[in-house]
Amino acid sequence: MDIQAVITDRTFIGKHLSDSIEDYPEGLVIPVNKPWRWTSADVIRKIKWLACKHFHKKNLKVGHAGTLDPLATGVLLVCIGKATRLAESLQKEGKEYIAGITFGATTPSYDLEKPVDRTWPVDGVSEESLRTVLGQFIGEQEQIAPLFSAKSIDGIRAYELARHQYIEAGKAKTDVMEDFDHSVADMLSRQKINIYGMELLSFSPNGIPEEETVREDPSLRPNPRINVEDNSALGLPHAMVRVACSNGTYIRALARDLGEAVGSGAHLDSLCRTRSGGFTTESSLSVEEACSLFIVPERQY
Repeated sequence: MDIQAVITDRTFIGKHLSDSIEDYPEGLVIPVNKPWRWTSADVIRKIKWLACKHFHKKNLKVGHAGTLDPLATGVLLVCIGKATRLAESLQKEGKEYIAGITFGATTPSYDLEKPVDRTWPVDGVSEESLRTVLGQFIGEQEQIAPLFSAKSIDGIRAYELARHQYIEAGKAKTDVMEDFDHSVADMLSRQKINIYGMELLSFSPNGIPEEETVREDPSLRPNPRINVEDNSALGLPHAMVRVACSNGTYIRALARDLGEAVGSGAHLDSLCRTRSGGFTTESSLSVEEACSLFIVPERQY
């Protein structure tokens, strides 16, 4: 994709932007490495406040190209000014992820935002079985999105139905998740996606290795509304998988389907978007680095 906007990637480290947005007639694109337990909206709010102060604009357009889940990290493309017109095109570009997947347990959200609702046998989960089934996922296919997603069912956001089901399950049992009905997700329409490649990077039969544990950056304050469950004590089989895919692919749903393919259940325990179109985590700025592009009186941020 030919991008006319100014791209402020790692080559901009140590530099400041002009304080006139008119100097960037096609706008700006900032690839940011989104932190763990931040929403995509958290990143936009922080950068928009700084950009408005820097460019002396009250209503500056700032958006992103492709939402990342709160417990995901990696490339989030922030578009400023006229570059917001590029957001839809940028979002359609192919993606690459590294996903941490735990087998033998499912959660309603398919990740660690909700507690385990059911455990599953893991007899068929091994490095060999995973390498065998990964090839079955390559190519164009139909995928059912997670119920905890922004997809619509008869004009209602899926996550609204999911929350209702979650509350009802909580009323029925002491164990809140025991009665969560995953079949509600079948009401979602199937979406065509394309998996270009999948690679098993590592496999551990007894839990997440210490070196693969997601750690919080102490210099960044996480969003307090974002819950994260700790399932490490379960000691379940764990795999790290690289996925290259089309836009619109839900990696949480892919983890679900991969669990089913080996006769078990599964959920995401980590996710990093390592590439979005031509942008990579290596070229992306941290939140602090992105903030340093803007000159704000007394650094009030």
